[in-house]
Amino acid sequence: MQEKSNMRVKSYISSIKEYGRGIIGGLLFSLPMLYTMEVWWTSFNTNPWQLMLYLAVTLVLLLGYNTYAGLRPSASWKEVLVDSIEEMGLGLILSFLFLWLLGQVDVQEMSLQRIVYLVVIEAMPIAIGVSVGTAQLGASHEDEEEETDQQQQQAQSSGGAPQQQGGASGGASTLEQFMLAACAGMLFAANIAPTDEVMVIATGATPFQLLVMFLVSLLLSGAILFYLSFRGAYETPAQELPTVLEVLWGVSITYATAFCVSAGALWFFGRFEGAGLQICIEATVVLALVSSLGASAGRFLLDQEYT
Repeated sequence: MQEKSNMRVKSYISSIKEYGRGIIGGLLFSLPMLYTMEVWWTSFNTNPWQLMLYLAVTLVLLLGYNTYAGLRPSASWKEVLVDSIEEMGLGLILSFLFLWLLGQVDVQEMSLQRIVYLVVIEAMPIAIGVSVGTAQLGASHEDEEEETDQQQQQAQSSGGAPQQQGGASGGASTLEQFMLAACAGMLFAANIAPTDEVMVIATGATPFQLLVMFLVSLLLSGAILFYLSFRGAYETPAQELPTVLEVLWGVSITYATAFCVSAGALWFFGRFEGAGLQICIEATVVLALVSSLGASAGRFLLDQEYT
């Protein structure tokens, strides 16, 4: 009985630590948005279907991250779904509390709809940060021990060897690369997309400057993915360089993901409203310079297998 009680207490403490790491991670990645006036204004112009799409995209990103780089790589799809929903819920709670603390939520003066829209818009980046913080800010040796114990228990119950599910080991799939790049790129892009500075830079930049931004984005992504020896990046035997096709494929996936994430973030936060196609593309190129850096380097930082 005493042993079971100690195990139960240890489990509670571990859960509290996980939630604590999630809270810190959510705040680390999202505090700039909580302090950004343009994000507050977005809640006035968001339609219900846009809000539902925003929630759906965030859930997909959380499911992808928790599947490929989450806290428990051997978790079943039900556990991944539960974790993702919990992270969204924690994001909503943190969003409401901090918006109230910053004086942006007044339950007596504001309508319920206005409060809901504002809280949800701020909460989704927090939820991604919660997921990252829960997985990445813990003591790795403790997590490894817990994972080993779980696998041993599964092996004993099934009468076989511990099973490991997908992950980045053994070569990341295209879907895994896309999901991790999208999560990392979104964490970077979401903090900048709502601001006016992106459109100011886009309208003031010359075609040559925009071309250089595009080329610099590709150059940085290629260097990070293949030549700077980031943990989890492309690895080859000594003196062997990646082929041109490998570089083109990796850089193309990363930049395309960053470009789509940038365009989606700018569209959601109303930066494209009233703007022509040329300005929209130029603004996306400007923001993609930031999000591509996150999509290439950040995805290795978000994957616990390499940290």
